[in-house]
Amino acid sequence: MNETLIPFCTMSLSTEQIGSIPRPSELIAGVAAHAAGTLSSEDLTVLSDNALRDTIERLEATGSPVVTDGEQTKPSFATYPVGAQFDGEGIVLPFADGHTRQLPRLVSGPFRYNVHADEYLVAAQRIATVPVKQAVIAPSALSLFYPADGVEGYPREEFIADLIDGAEADVRRSLDAGAHVVQLDFTEGRLAVKLDPSLGLLRSFVDLNNRLLERFSDAERARIGVHTCPGGDQDSTHSADVDYADLLPDLFRIQAGNVYVALASEADPRRVLEVIAREARPDQKVFVGVTDPIDPRVETVEEVRDRVLLAAEFIAPDRLGTCDDCGFSPFADDASTSREIAFAKITSRVEGTRLASERLGV
Repeated sequence: MNETLIPFCTMSLSTEQIGSIPRPSELIAGVAAHAAGTLSSEDLTVLSDNALRDTIERLEATGSPVVTDGEQTKPSFATYPVGAQFDGEGIVLPFADGHTRQLPRLVSGPFRYNVHADEYLVAAQRIATVPVKQAVIAPSALSLFYPADGVEGYPREEFIADLIDGAEADVRRSLDAGAHVVQLDFTEGRLAVKLDPSLGLLRSFVDLNNRLLERFSDAERARIGVHTCPGGDQDSTHSADVDYADLLPDLFRIQAGNVYVALASEADPRRVLEVIAREARPDQKVFVGVTDPIDPRVETVEEVRDRVLLAAEFIAPDRLGTCDDCGFSPFADDASTSREIAFAKITSRVEGTRLASERLGV
């Protein structure tokens, strides 16, 4: 490693990344070669293990008090549970720059998780020297994998019951394995407002996620978070044009102890913070985004500090934390952001949060 190590900082304000880190180019190429049958599984494992170790070591070098595995070995933040019951003919997600992503489609029941997130967590814990956070996909997102015309012999009600059982196991296994926090990725929340301005779809998603969370105790929910952003893929978003004021009241109904809100990319962060101050429950800790992963410009430490201080005008410091707006490159083939930019932004977030903590005297 060539980076200068930054000592782990002591700060009262919490700071966490959302999840993914851009994969090394050799890993992206290796995944493609393995899919084409020109790279062995053993060689791909070596590439994956090297990427995981390098990612965690470089995250710790930024001074991050909490790390993730960078989702180096996930196919994407959303599709890791998917197995042979799915094909690639699901819902198409359009992004503002014109590119699309297509979700998997369930073709047979019963639905079962093919992979649980604690497998990624345990692999990261073997390397990390600080607490590890684990991101999981929210059941509301997985519900989109069930086709509108149904699955023969497997009604939607039965699918939802199996989905909640699987999601509970996914979260609980990571909690039991010692995750610092388990974070539900809920990027479809803002998109739901775009697809259905009546808010019916959004509210059905919130209710579905609460069906999961009601299975956990208050103490467990304090270690569970939910993340919202307008999507972030190939330097574009799918729902940044949606007014946060339409999303946030229902978002804060989700029974999670931590709420991670993309904010750095917002045109009017003060207005968003006013809504957060009004809608967040007293038992919820709010992490505000202070770096924008799809903007190639690296935020200065002073910019981050000032964004935190603005947030502190609306959110009490004991309920305030910082994060990046979204994960960096949440799909495994996304090479639009370099690892160097990602780690530089994270360094600015950590140091800027520390400076804000000093200014606030906490």
